[in-house]
Amino acid sequence: MTEIYQKLGVQPVINCATTYTRLGGSIMAPHVAQAMADSAGVFVNIFDLQEAVGKRLAELTHNEAAYVSNGAAAALTLATAAAVTGNDVALMARFPNRLDGLKNQVVVHRYQRNWYDVAVRLTGVELVEIGHTYETYDWELDDAINDRTAAVIYFAGTHLNRNTLPLEYVIERAHARGVPVIVDAAAQLPPASNLWHFTRDLGADVAIFSGGKLLRGPQNSGLAVGTEKMIEAMRLNGPPVQRIGRPMKVSKEAMIGLLAAVETYLETDHDAEALKWETVVASWQTAWQELAPRWLTVERSATGEAGEPIPRILMRVSPDAPLSRDDLIEGLHAGNPPIEVVVENQTTIAFSPHLLQPGEAEIVERRVSELIASHLLAQPSGAIAGD
Repeated sequence: MTEIYQKLGVQPVINCATTYTRLGGSIMAPHVAQAMADSAGVFVNIFDLQEAVGKRLAELTHNEAAYVSNGAAAALTLATAAAVTGNDVALMARFPNRLDGLKNQVVVHRYQRNWYDVAVRLTGVELVEIGHTYETYDWELDDAINDRTAAVIYFAGTHLNRNTLPLEYVIERAHARGVPVIVDAAAQLPPASNLWHFTRDLGADVAIFSGGKLLRGPQNSGLAVGTEKMIEAMRLNGPPVQRIGRPMKVSKEAMIGLLAAVETYLETDHDAEALKWETVVASWQTAWQELAPRWLTVERSATGEAGEPIPRILMRVSPDAPLSRDDLIEGLHAGNPPIEVVVENQTTIAFSPHLLQPGEAEIVERRVSELIASHLLAQPSGAIAGD
């Protein structure tokens, strides 16, 4: 299975990090890849396919409508465009440089600003920030919304919500002024209920998920679910028509692959999957804590890098350690195959279990144990393991 990469001189890795795009997202189930291969051998009307796949995805996720995009970031761009133009085709021709006189502002919490909001700004809209790093007041949202406000963008996840207004409140206040709410939930699976929680339950106009993360669909796919009004406007702004979404082309294979992946995800026993992750993390914690010197802390975290309910191990080096965080990473990369981890902060790395393939959890446990016991992690003279 790895021969195709080896011929190119590219080394496969063990992904103990998370569903990073730079590591290929996740691994599709064989039947998902087969569904994509089966769909590749015929021509089909893309408009008809997008509509049919969207209808089926809406049924599966308990939403009014759904749309397959070229990744979650493309869906962010199209949802922003939809909020600006609605179904007015003449307005769609004005992106990205002639938005004067239109609703050309999007409200966002300052605490939630991140690399991915560039997808919103691609349309030419202005981001209007509310709050600051430590607190956001109710009145700031009301004050930011005006007749130029196209939408409020909300980035879901406990890691981004500590100093923000609750999503329920944001939706209530935005809708009171006739402003739609876009939820970026790209990595917010599990739980599976999030596929309808933000929209059907809380009332957001659209929620966006990555198809290439834990849905385990094509890496270049995204799923937008929400109201018929918002999804239809996204379709009109999107490919294959020659509008702002034209560079964000979605293949027939990606549509079929994502549909197969969502069907599988909703049939998965997520409790059994969570138990498997817990078992791996518990084994790692026991093995590594027994070996850890006084300057190396090994502890369990209940949440993943994006705040998802995925357990993992945090490994932290103290300031007086004889090696740095980067030394740890270099040691993990030096093996065959290399092990990729999350870089949590300047002193800490994280090991996640949810993307491991059969047999890899044991390889990681053994390799890290050897690394701790090796000369690379040799303790200062006189120190005792476990002190």
